[in-house]
Amino acid sequence: MQLASCIDLFLHHLQDAKNASPKTSENYTLWLGRAIEFFWSCTVQDLTQLWLLQRRRALKNQWLSPKTINYHIVAMRSMLKFCKKNGISCLDYDALDLANIDPREVDFLDQEDIDRLLQAPNIYQRNEAKRTRDTAILYCLYGTWLRVSELCSLRLDQIGSEAWQIRIIGKGRKMRSVFLTRAAFDAIQTALPHHPWWSPYVFVSLANNTKGKQLSRNSIEALVRDYARLAGINKRVTPHTLRHSFATSLLKKWADLRSVQILLGHSSITTTQIYTHIDDQHLKQTHDILNHNHHFSPWDQSHQKHDQSQRDQPDSA
Repeated sequence: MQLASCIDLFLHHLQDAKNASPKTSENYTLWLGRAIEFFWSCTVQDLTQLWLLQRRRALKNQWLSPKTINYHIVAMRSMLKFCKKNGISCLDYDALDLANIDPREVDFLDQEDIDRLLQAPNIYQRNEAKRTRDTAILYCLYGTWLRVSELCSLRLDQIGSEAWQIRIIGKGRKMRSVFLTRAAFDAIQTALPHHPWWSPYVFVSLANNTKGKQLSRNSIEALVRDYARLAGINKRVTPHTLRHSFATSLLKKWADLRSVQILLGHSSITTTQIYTHIDDQHLKQTHDILNHNHHFSPWDQSHQKHDQSQRDQPDSA
């Protein structure tokens, strides 16, 4: 069977049976479309490990990062798995190994930078409607763990006058609960009087020619970047930076990793574990506090307290 035909069937399967998001379908179409260009008119049975090694080498010669190359390989593996499941003879998808990549570094802001960023619209935006909308966007990105795509899709009917908890369909079409902080809830309520009544989305354009239209991902990313610059933050700041920053803040306050995983909407705890080694200085400070002026372990300290309490007990006679 022609490779192009298999890929076409697989892409329709993603949309119709898997209900993949438009972004997922777009990415897989791109990655597998480039595979068709490389392998040209071969059949799926022609694919061998040697051919796929040549494909990996070609991607590397295009100066793509190992992470990006893995995306191409994952797409091919998914297509081969689909073929196997549907009785089409082809190479075993497990034969395609993924490249090892360096652990992902997490960028986050300290509390001082966060405070300056959250106050930036009140300082630098004169238009009241945009000021209240932009403030609500920043507080929601920081205080609700929403991804930027989820923020763009947030609808008014998901937020009532007392709706502290909202349910959203996030990455992978999975539903999860999102909890508004008091500051985020109040910011949204402050912005609503300026909201175009005909738009169903919470965050919309206020420009004359696009008023009421759903804000795009690029628009929100530019908004965050511009306010970070105005606030004097000398690092690259994205909506995801705010998500990382809030996760970091909670973990510093001893939130457990499993709760953070659920709130972030991570399907695997492995993804959430990138946060466990992000602040060695914080761990050092914690260690210093626990061991300040002590020359014995916390275990010894607990036993010392127990022995003291036993001595303080009155005789039972």
